[in-house]
Amino acid sequence: MNKLPLLSSIELIKILKKLGFEEIRQRGSHKYLKHPDGRATVIPVHSGQDIGRGLLKKILNEIEISRDDWQKSIPHHS
Repeated sequence: MNKLPLLSSIELIKILKKLGFEEIRQRGSHKYLKHPDGRATVIPVHSGQDIGRGLLKKILNEIEISRDDWQKSIPHHS
C-alpha cells in the first residue's frame, strides 16, 4: 500500500472542496469543513507546514473516505 502523501493544508482543503466539502467557519488557525451529508472535519492551517501522515489518516477516518478512494481523488504527487 502506498504511503499517504504529504500535503499542505491548502492542498488538502482544495481536494476536500472537490469532494463536496465546504468551509463553514474558521477559528484561529483551524478551518472547519462540512459535507452536505453531515460529515465534517477540522484542518489546521499553518503556513510552511505539511499535514502529517498520521493527521491525514485521522481526517480520512473522520470523513469516512477509504485510502483507495482518497488516492483516486488526489492529483498525482511524487
